[in-house]
Formats: sequence, structure tokens, C-alpha cells
Amino acid sequence: MFAEILTVGDELLTGHTVDSNSAFIGKKLTERGYWVRRKTTVGDDVGEIEKAVREILSRKPEVLVISGGLGPTHDDVTMLAVAKALGRDFVLCTGCLEKIKAFYERLYREGYIDDPALNEGRKKMAYLPDGAEPLENSEGAAPGAYIEAGGTKVFVLPGMPREMKVMLEKEVLPRLGQRKFVQRKFLAEITDESKLAPVLTEAVERFGVRIHSSPKGFGKFIGVIIFAESEEAAEKVKEFIEGGGVKLEEMKI
Repeated sequence: MFAEILTVGDELLTGHTVDSNSAFIGKKLTERGYWVRRKTTVGDDVGEIEKAVREILSRKPEVLVISGGLGPTHDDVTMLAVAKALGRDFVLCTGCLEKIKAFYERLYREGYIDDPALNEGRKKMAYLPDGAEPLENSEGAAPGAYIEAGGTKVFVLPGMPREMKVMLEKEVLPRLGQRKFVQRKFLAEITDESKLAPVLTEAVERFGVRIHSSPKGFGKFIGVIIFAESEEAAEKVKEFIEGGGVKLEEMKI
């Protein structure tokens, strides 16, 4: 099962903000048994986002998670770009507008803002691609969106990490279900990754699993992660690698 991630924001491209969102999303999708095949980052430009979404959907991943650009400012254009990429109208979600209104009224009562009125920037956040299902944002104002497009489950989430993480856990992952999937992490006691490479290559070909190796520099250990569909399959791979003369010490994920 393949997945892709699209993060949006000029600040990610300039280096002013580290893209921690894609790392978190990738980790959670991997835990669910998805192979995150590609991560893409684009700036706050309608055309660039639209083009990226179209390109990703042409590869037909089972899941696409998009993060960033849902706020009230001029450069928050992700939802509009997604609507354009899908060939859908950009329509007002009245239920979303009511929740946004209540959100700012609460902030006003608590003394965080001096005006609770729904200005144009705040109203903009209530527009979604036609047919999209709103996703609840319990940590902020902008709703997310869930759309099925050509067999791909598309999720659009805010870029603020606090909001994105909660929405991913509560709104996205439950819609994906839990797939049978195992990760086992080891330290291979071997000084040179090139000596380990033939053993890992044969293991991948023989057992049909994914294996990630991570060199620690020239020294005593190399990190190895086995991704398999069951504990039994992962154990067979481990035994095969050790049978090739490589000692493995298991680590916690």
C-alpha cells in the first residue's frame, strides 16, 4: 500500500522552518503499513500546489496527506489549489463557518483577541472543494478536508504541527484502519556497509520484504530495520541475515 506526502510553505523551502510535519506523517503512515513512496514540498503558490497534486495523483497512491496553507492570510491557498487540481468548485461549508465563528468568539471571551468578527480572512477558511468531508480541528480554526479522488484518499491538514498531529491521529488514521505490519530494528555488528549489502540484497529478493540500512560511519555497527507483514516473516529474514555471518542485536523502535 503506497502513500505520498505533500507539504506546503515558502518557509519550508527557504529553510526558515524545518519540515517536521512530513517526518511525523511518514512515521505514522509507516506504522500503519503504508510504504511512503515520496515526499514533495512546494511553496505557497496556487499553480505549484495544483501541479504537484496532479502529479502525485497520476501515480495513484492509496493515500495522499497534504499539510500546510489553510490559514486566513493571502498565502494560505492550499485548499483552493486542491479544488483546482481535482476539477471541483470551491464552495462554502456553512457548518465549518459556524465552527470558525465559535472559535474566534471563544478566543475573544478568553482575552486572546480584540475582535471576534468574521472578516474575509477568517471566512476564507470555511471554503472546501465541492464534495469534501470536513475534518475537525480541535486545536485551531481551519478545518481540514477528506476527499476520495480516483481511488486515492486525499487528506488536507493545517501546517501548524500541534493542529496537524492531533488531526492526523483523530481524523486521518481512523479512516485508514490498521494494517498487518511489523518493524524490527537491529544493530548489525559489521564494520563496512558494503560487506553487509549482498546479504541484505538477497534477503529482500528472497523474502519480498523491505530493509533499510543506516551506516554509523566506519566503526562496529550498522543500523538495520526490517519491514515485514508478520513477526514470522521478520524472524525468517533475521535468521537469514545471521546465517550469512552477521550478528544482529535487536533494538526498540
